[in-house]
Amino acid sequence: MIVSPLDYRYGREEVKAIFSEESNLGFLLEVEAAIATAEAEAGIVSRKDAEEIRKHANLEHVKVEEVKKVEREIGHNVMAVVKVLSRVSGESGKYVHLGATSNDVTDTANALQLKKFYSYLVDDLFSLSDVLYEISKRNKDTVMMGRTHGQHALPITFGLKTSVYLAEMMRHIERVEESRKRVVVGKFMGAVGTGAALGKDSIVVQSIIMKNLAIGEENGPTQIVDRDRYVEYVSLIANIATSLEKFATEIRNLQRPEIGEVQEPFDEAKQVGSSTMAQKVNPVVSENIVSLARIIRGFLVPMHESAILWHERDLTNSASERFIIPYISILIDDILNKMTGVFKGLKVNSEMMKRTVINDDLALGEAYLMALVNMGYGRQEAHEIVRQASMEVRDKGGMLIESIERRTGKKMKKLSPLDYTGNAVSITESILKDYEKMVVRRADHH
Repeated sequence: MIVSPLDYRYGREEVKAIFSEESNLGFLLEVEAAIATAEAEAGIVSRKDAEEIRKHANLEHVKVEEVKKVEREIGHNVMAVVKVLSRVSGESGKYVHLGATSNDVTDTANALQLKKFYSYLVDDLFSLSDVLYEISKRNKDTVMMGRTHGQHALPITFGLKTSVYLAEMMRHIERVEESRKRVVVGKFMGAVGTGAALGKDSIVVQSIIMKNLAIGEENGPTQIVDRDRYVEYVSLIANIATSLEKFATEIRNLQRPEIGEVQEPFDEAKQVGSSTMAQKVNPVVSENIVSLARIIRGFLVPMHESAILWHERDLTNSASERFIIPYISILIDDILNKMTGVFKGLKVNSEMMKRTVINDDLALGEAYLMALVNMGYGRQEAHEIVRQASMEVRDKGGMLIESIERRTGKKMKKLSPLDYTGNAVSITESILKDYEKMVVRRADHH
């Protein structure tokens, strides 16, 4: 019986595979093999025994169903893995899990999962950023109305809008890369973090394990890897989700018929917008992104709560983390890819954008204010003149410049709102250059 929508509706298969039951067992076995190998390198067990354990620490020899059967009998998931691996490893099985506690294995396995997912996450962020780069470059001169409080404000360019999104994504890339060293961390310090079972050898063994697995090691363990690391990860993913919801909300707003400046991709040949209103073209992907982003952020509080444990550890974090880490990882990958698709196929109605700007004479309010200051008026005096003139235009119609001229008795130069975009183009170009440098650095790093 399938219950979770992740199983049948959301998420890419290759990412869901990282967090599947089978993959989780595979990572646990990889850690058990790494423990035996490290203990052999440290001279604690023989290389022959370590090799025998490593040879059998895989899904070919340790089956999910067999582990689950043992777990039902003994009521302990990690010990079930240990028992099955020990049995299939023959005489060498007596050295499986030597000096370890359960969370040495599970937390290190979590680190391996996240290590693998981080590569997908970074690729996702760059894929979206690439699309934002292209759309910003194409539309750096596309004038549109800037809006504040949901009202017309001053002209901007669509390229500036999307380049601001690009700058935001670049910061997310930096955060993700920076967080990796703190989040992808394992441990081998036993039941209360002292490594007492193997004495001083524990420190050596932990170092070898983490080096061989290419992950960081916890420098201040309890029974577990410190959960501030997971809090950082969940907070980071929630932050990215918030950006995506913001982008998607903007697209939904600009797609409203009364604005009509953009439209997310819609397959007019086949796609159905409504079961009854056949004429509808709804921004359903953007709405889906918003919905899933809210689910991701919903896990922030449970993760923070899961970091507050009694003494060196209790079990109150265990169940919640089984949901939190896989769900937010799968869902952020899902909505990043959806957001990339939306921007990639976005219809930009530049003519409607231009028409909206031209048709709103009040968008020149600030420009005329500055013109009055240049003519010798004080800033506050100029502000009041433009304010009164604007209220008159709103009430009676007409041109803003004419209303201002009536109040001042002076002829003014007629301005075009299409020319009042300030540094929009240069700011966009600066962000584009910053992204080009980031792409080069990434290529050099790889």
